[in-house]
Amino acid sequence: MTEQKMRVWWIPQIPMKPFQVEVKDLVEAKKILDVLTDYDTFQFENNVKPDYCNAGGLEVWDENSDGEGTPDWVEWSNDDGYNIDEVDEEGNTSEEE
Repeated sequence: MTEQKMRVWWIPQIPMKPFQVEVKDLVEAKKILDVLTDYDTFQFENNVKPDYCNAGGLEVWDENSDGEGTPDWVEWSNDDGYNIDEVDEEGNTSEEE
């Protein structure tokens, strides 16, 4: 597997700009997304935030993001089209053996 430049993005309250942090692999990405989710839940349950609407995901750097040679960040998915929420740390779905 070729190493790709990856980053987690997180919006703690929509609408606002995302928080972004580079990660080394899927394991680190999953851990950070889990921690951010747990942190937002903790804040909500302890009345730090009265309400919230968050979102997050994983992006990879693509030198040809639009098929016309334009480099940009694009949402990550595995070879079967599953996103970070649908795979384990190795990029496999529960359907795979």
